[in-house]
Amino acid sequence: MSDYKMITERGAVPIKAWIEGVHFDENARQQLINTAKLPFVFKWVAAMPDVHWGLGATVGSVVATQGAIVPAAVGVDIGCGMAACRTTLVASDLPDNLAGIRSALERAVPHGRTNNGGAGDRGAWSNVPGHYLAAWKRLEAGYGRLVQQYPGLARNADPTNQLGTLGTGNHFIEICLDEEQRVWFMLHSGSRGVGNRIGTHFIELAKRDLRRNNRNLPDENLAYFEEGAEHFQPYVEAVEWAQNYAALNRELMMGAVVAAMTQNMAKPFAADALCVNCHHNYVQRETHYGQDVLVTRKGAVRAGSGDLGIIPGSMGARSFIVRGKGNPESFCSCSHGAGRRMSRTQAKKHFSLADHKAATEGVECRKDKDVIDETPGAYKDIDAVMEAQKELVEIMHTLKQVVCVKG
Repeated sequence: MSDYKMITERGAVPIKAWIEGVHFDENARQQLINTAKLPFVFKWVAAMPDVHWGLGATVGSVVATQGAIVPAAVGVDIGCGMAACRTTLVASDLPDNLAGIRSALERAVPHGRTNNGGAGDRGAWSNVPGHYLAAWKRLEAGYGRLVQQYPGLARNADPTNQLGTLGTGNHFIEICLDEEQRVWFMLHSGSRGVGNRIGTHFIELAKRDLRRNNRNLPDENLAYFEEGAEHFQPYVEAVEWAQNYAALNRELMMGAVVAAMTQNMAKPFAADALCVNCHHNYVQRETHYGQDVLVTRKGAVRAGSGDLGIIPGSMGARSFIVRGKGNPESFCSCSHGAGRRMSRTQAKKHFSLADHKAATEGVECRKDKDVIDETPGAYKDIDAVMEAQKELVEIMHTLKQVVCVKG
């Protein structure tokens, strides 16, 4: 018996949804059906257990296509993903009061957003560190080619001042303990403002082409570029560049976390015992069922046989380091986290500050009204999510945060 639910609709390819025992709302279902009606979707749409409604395309969806690509199926936080490193520290090496550790991390990595992202934004660098500028050299030529073709992407923006910064919303830095009380560093972020500009720009270009060609779609946010069309290859190249930016962003932040912890720990340590850096909003060419396809994962992680991935819970729940089982029916994918159960607006109305403090007891983190939309109750039960995808991944390590920095 299969471990997924099959959803079918006339005029659409099937949807295979790993949602047994987890919340699944009607808006997400309809959005998946809209995607499944696109004429170039390969075999079926796969929905992960953290699936929920998203702007344009469903978060927690895996869409394989032939001959076309849907920018909204990648999203605007291109290359968003996770990084985690196991250290040689153990729980007893940490200080009893973790407030100093949290403050050190907050000083080491710009986070949040002020002045609408304008001058002096606390979430960006005022003076970019020299080794970050050196790292930027890896990306500079590709960015130059991109903005030469699409000058609007560079307007009032400098991607160097956000390289190595956290951002806002559900992005975070955590100090965690695993099942053997070993200390891990973990973080979640993506391609920051430049990735958002790229994603938004190409989604709008796809909509413009849709109207020009008089194509009828169930949702214009699913506008696409056909292979060989004017913007197809530029978009593929732009996405690849943004994904590289996102991976480098996480690499630099992890270096800053290690440096900050080194300065604040009495005991020397190493942080390279096991390191993982994986995207969960991205597209790449892969081979499935003997066919060359473009696989877009929006809120999903590649889980090919032996692939290492990271599935975080909420800021008060457990997270998991996993190894993929290479399940072909999910296009070798798994969830990217717990997945939202409530919108941010709903969460702010539903939960009180007291609820949030109780849900994050034992975690050194922000406990103010501005993070209530990120409170654990706004997310699905991560244990139920992991149970629903037990045929997709095996759990290698279970992590529980003791420090959490939110943007």
